Amino acid sequence: MTTTQAERARLFRSLHTPARPLALANAWDVASARVIEAAGAPAIATTSAGVAWALGSPDGDALARDRALDLIARIAAAVAVPVTADIEGGYGQDAAGVAETVTGVLEAGAVGVNIEDGTRAPAEFRERLTAARDAVENAGGQLFLNARIDTYLFGLGDPATRLQDTLERARGYVECGADGIFVPGVADPDTVKALAAELTVPLNVMAGPGAPDVAALGALGVARVSVGSGVAQAAYATARRAAQELYGTGGYQSLADGIAFPELNALFAPR
Repeated sequence: MTTTQAERARLFRSLHTPARPLALANAWDVASARVIEAAGAPAIATTSAGVAWALGSPDGDALARDRALDLIARIAAAVAVPVTADIEGGYGQDAAGVAETVTGVLEAGAVGVNIEDGTRAPAEFRERLTAARDAVENAGGQLFLNARIDTYLFGLGDPATRLQDTLERARGYVECGADGIFVPGVADPDTVKALAAELTVPLNVMAGPGAPDVAALGALGVARVSVGSGVAQAAYATARRAAQELYGTGGYQSLADGIAFPELNALFAPR
């Protein structure tokens, strides 16, 4: 078992390969992280949306940094596998704030972060990435910095030049210290293949129903596949179905596929 932050970080980095893409079923609390780990996950990734919802906030840089860091620390302490944290835009008003967040992530025991450009100008986001990388070096830690590019997710710019715009952003982000590039909103095989062919770092995509499976994405050059807030959304859909059934017909059939109490409870026994 890996025990130090550096060992976990090296292991996490080694998991990024198209030959066997790192598949991440994103967690949002300790319970979901333990369940996902028990299913065979080689690493745990958080979903910023799921974390925000669980803590009573909307997604979109609304969650306070200290609450996010506390949750990251709880998850990192609860599982034996490496943890990477989705920190939205960095939980900071500026580059200095992002550096403070990244320092806190390292202290929490995580080995990676996702940080998104969103609708920010690429130049501003490059400043955030540089501050994040500097914070890691100043702390003497190791952190896989996954830069998320939202051109496809948000439909930014001209569709005719979106691929080239995305690659231009990616090149700039890698120059600022990004270890990986995450392009959510892309499932078209030709586009995915074109992205992977041009990148010099691992490509991460977000998948869901209708997308190619993990092995097929690996064949296109993808090194990491995550499902974002998908698992959390599915879990909350189950809660809604059960509640609607209970308050509608008075039935309980929606509970039939739940994890058995002894099995779930056993995940929290002292290790």
